[in-house]
Amino acid sequence: MALTRISNFNFQQALELYRTVGSAQLIYEHRNDIGDIIKDGSPRLKEALKVWDEPMKRAEFELKFMQEHQIRAITLNDDDYPQRLRECADAPIILYYKGNADLNQSKIISIVGTRQCTQYGIDLIRRFVSDLRRHCPEMLIVSGLAYGVDINAHRQALAQGYPTVAVLAHGLDHIYPYHHRDTAAQMLNHGGLLTEFMTQTNADKPNFVRRNRIVAGLSDAVIVIESKSKGGGLITADIAQSYNRAVFAYPGAVGMPCSEGCNNLIRDNVAALISNADDFVRAMGWQDETKRKEALSDGIERNLFPDLSPEESSIVKQLQQTNDLQLNILSVKTGIPIGHLTALLFQLEMKGVIKPLAGGMYHLLM
Repeated sequence: MALTRISNFNFQQALELYRTVGSAQLIYEHRNDIGDIIKDGSPRLKEALKVWDEPMKRAEFELKFMQEHQIRAITLNDDDYPQRLRECADAPIILYYKGNADLNQSKIISIVGTRQCTQYGIDLIRRFVSDLRRHCPEMLIVSGLAYGVDINAHRQALAQGYPTVAVLAHGLDHIYPYHHRDTAAQMLNHGGLLTEFMTQTNADKPNFVRRNRIVAGLSDAVIVIESKSKGGGLITADIAQSYNRAVFAYPGAVGMPCSEGCNNLIRDNVAALISNADDFVRAMGWQDETKRKEALSDGIERNLFPDLSPEESSIVKQLQQTNDLQLNILSVKTGIPIGHLTALLFQLEMKGVIKPLAGGMYHLLM
């Protein structure tokens, strides 16, 4: 908590420092000789890291609030830190979480878009989430609790029995917008509220841009329902693409303000066009998930090809446990560096064992 406060949300520099040293505790212990460890770090940060009194007092205050309100702190080195987010270059080193959803659910999507959602957009969300339930009974739906697309995504997720998590642009001591507090309360029992901000942090404009990277980084895919020519949904889509996530958008009528952003995403090849949940599931390669589980439940086991190397077998084993994994998650689970892993995955593709999917994911065919 104190390190985040000291770094003043310089995400990449704080993350690089954290990974170089190994923990916030070690950074604190080396606060007076930190320059010997991070020779290329900014002089301003090096000086700031020598003064911990105020940040530590603030952290103690925060910890007391968390204990009183059943809020968990999840740090970068924790097992339950979102694995997809961990691999992002600007991942937060600490998250504050209240809820019961698994942030490492096997399938996670983010639904985003304009705050001025039309009835057309609301109907799209309702049909998309409802139809998605038939294909993927296990799914975590993420959004930002804002007006329009966000709140409708959360409410439709709850209506369909999906857990849903809101990423907030402020601390967990209040809810913004206030009118969404009842939905937020329901989500605590079937999803959760997540933020990187301490209490007493207002929902200022820059914080929404910061939280958008978490919305993108948590998920396998981002779906933009409606968007104007400028807006947070487009920012989230761009960030998702930079993270090698799959991005999808619903097209809209030419000239309609709330469709302009989606149409531009499709035109510029940032997002793939979808018109229903079937399109999305097919693009992600998730359409045979139910059949695969039925086959496994009937005792049908996959047989490894006899010519797989030990490293290739370890990849297949991970995909047998949880199919459709992203490259970065496969690297973490197998312990194989990404550069070497990419070559192994290509060999497995040539052998007909796996196939690549949208968003840098890999699907086991055996």
